[in-house]
Amino acid sequence: MQTPHILIVEDEHVTRNTLKSIFEAEGYAVLEANDGEEMHRLLTDNQVNLVIMDINLPGKNGLLLARELREQGDMALMFLTGRDNEVDKILGLEIGADDYITKPFNPRELTIRARNLLTRAMTRGQTSEEKRSVERYEFNGWSLEINSRSLVTPEGELIKLPRSEFRAMLHFCENPGKIQTRADLLKKMTGRELKPHDRTVDVTIRRIRKHFESHGDTPEIIATIHGEGYRFCGNLDDA
Repeated sequence: MQTPHILIVEDEHVTRNTLKSIFEAEGYAVLEANDGEEMHRLLTDNQVNLVIMDINLPGKNGLLLARELREQGDMALMFLTGRDNEVDKILGLEIGADDYITKPFNPRELTIRARNLLTRAMTRGQTSEEKRSVERYEFNGWSLEINSRSLVTPEGELIKLPRSEFRAMLHFCENPGKIQTRADLLKKMTGRELKPHDRTVDVTIRRIRKHFESHGDTPEIIATIHGEGYRFCGNLDDA
């Protein structure tokens, strides 16, 4: 496997240098950016496998930059930030971050989590083409477009899905009619294990349902199975 490339987006010089030293000691190639503009420039010129980003940045904050990242590629994304309130964490994960760690951090825990993200991201990148024999799933007049990661309405409107919403919908379409627990869905969406009071899955399902509810005559596509999880009830057309 190629040497993983990590991009650190952090405006605090001391923290950035500390992170660079930690990951270089692990054998990774490390790039550094002070803000979003520099981040985008480095992403244009380099193949990056994992972005580790603060939320409090000069110019565009990390939450806005995360949305832009999800439009550009599928590299792993971790927030490493001093903002430790639950709203920021849920929002960060919902936007598409794979992990969220608050400062101060344990260097060993940080490197373990980063290694796990890199393993999944790089393995997924190597095998995605051979696994992806289906280009779209069609159901109830809608379609989920795999390559563009979009939901297409019956009228042909393209809705670009955030990473978590796309992964949830893809998992539903690959497992029609089967009950999916919150733990199953969270694992597919983020790679994380479900913890008590984690509402990431419920927030994601609520946002997906809003797309369908914008068309009032659409039957229930994702059903809540009380005490168990969710089930995809769409009528998939033959591929």
